[in-house]
Formats: sequence, structure tokens, C-alpha cells
Amino acid sequence: LTPVSTVLKKGERPDSEEPEQETSEPARRHHCSHCGKSFTQLRTLKVHERIHTGEKPYQCSQCGKSFTQSGSLKIHNRIHTGEKPYQCSQCGKRCSQLSCLKSHERIHTGDKPHKCPQCGNTFKRLSNLKEHQRVHTGEKPYHCLHCEKSFSWLRQLKEHERTHTGEKPYQCSQCGKSFTQFGSLKIHERIHTGEKPFQCSQCGKSFNRLGNLKSHESTHKGEEHHHCSLCGKNFTSSGFLKNHEQRHTGEKPFQCSQCGIKFTWLRQLKSHERIHT
Repeated sequence: LTPVSTVLKKGERPDSEEPEQETSEPARRHHCSHCGKSFTQLRTLKVHERIHTGEKPYQCSQCGKSFTQSGSLKIHNRIHTGEKPYQCSQCGKRCSQLSCLKSHERIHTGDKPHKCPQCGNTFKRLSNLKEHQRVHTGEKPYHCLHCEKSFSWLRQLKEHERTHTGEKPYQCSQCGKSFTQFGSLKIHERIHTGEKPFQCSQCGKSFNRLGNLKSHESTHKGEEHHHCSLCGKNFTSSGFLKNHEQRHTGEKPFQCSQCGIKFTWLRQLKSHERIHT
């Protein structure tokens, strides 16, 4: 028997041939009425719209904090439960979020995937890169509520605001003196520890402050940039000049706490205080 041949109309394919697959992306039929952004799924649009409406339907039963997404609430709950499901394979440290674990692991790998396009500096975290880029852009997003000053970094704003509030959160454990900045506390503590981390490369003399080292180093260079306005004598540091000028003014800023006698120089006061001890 001769097979019956099927006459195909123009554009038709034999049954054995598969129709061509569509390669285009799913249609984005759901549009945000606030910004026009489009989404393929209605539920994704609903979550997005909370950015505009401020709606936060997921509330923590422990502290009342609210979130736009259920996943964010789940992560937040780990603060209360102490759950840390992500563990570092190198040192065993546990983290409550995967992103925190990834960031931590770069301590071991040294990986710095975020590169500044302006200067080439690399960073472990994207947030660190964003902060760094303000060096180039000059952006100052943090504004003082007490005055008109603005700052590039939040830590700068916090330190500045203490000039208005008088807050001194950093206290010396040895003598109780308080400071507005952590760095100032660290410098102060060297008085008690005797630490002098800044060493002169010329003579080996050490100092507890970088500024003191810089002033000292100028004595090796023979630089005398500080001039007395009264007699014209030159000095290698502003500290030496200030001490010298007290001879002209008669100023005696150093006072004995025991008997009230005043002295022109600190070394004179220290020598005098031995009388009382």
C-alpha cells in the first residue's frame, strides 16, 4: 500500500515537528501607580508598593517593631531568640544573617570585591564603598539638628553633636576623666600606661602623640617656622613659642592645687609639688 500523503497548507508543519519555543521574558502586566515600575507577579507589586505607602504589616510580638516583608520579620526575631543558623567554616563563628556570614568570611579570605571606580581602593563591604565614595563626591548627608553643619559620615555627626549636648561617653577607667571622642580617651590613657607609640626615625626618641613627634622631628631639620611677635625669636614648634611668650606676658597658667602658687612652666609646678609630698 502506498502511504497516503498529507497535503500541507502553507505555513503548516508536520505533526512530528515541535513548535518553536517562545524565548521572550514573561510580560510585566502589573504596574506601580506611584512610580510606574512594572512586575510580572501581583504579589511582588504589592510588596513594592509598601515603599510608597509606608505599610508595615508584619509586627514583632516581642518588641513591636514592624516590617514590610515577612522574611525581614523572621530575620529580626533572631535578635530575641538568639538563633544563629549560619556558621563560618574557618573559625566557627555563627551569624544570624547570611549576608553577615559572607561579610565575616572575607576576614579569612581577604576578599575585597567592592572597588572604587575613582581611585581603585577596594572594600569588603558595599556599605564601606558607599561611605568611601563621599570622599570623591563631597556628599554630606548627615545634618546637625542644632546648627547648620553637615557631615559625610554618621560618626562625624555623632561626635559633633556632643559639642552641643556636652555628652562625654568615653571614661578613663584609671582616673574617671571623660571624653567626647574615643580617640581622645585612647591618647589620654597613655598617661597611665606610659605607652609612647610614635618614635623619631632620627634619634629614637618616643612620644605619646603624633603631633609631639612632628614637632620634635622639625628640630632635626633645623626648621624654625614659629616666630615671637614681641622679640622676633624663632622656634621649631608652637609649644616652644608659647612657653617663650609667657616670659613677655608674665602669664602663669600652672597653679599648685595645694597652696595656690602659680608658675610660668609646667616643669616648675612639678618641681614645686615635691615640697608637699
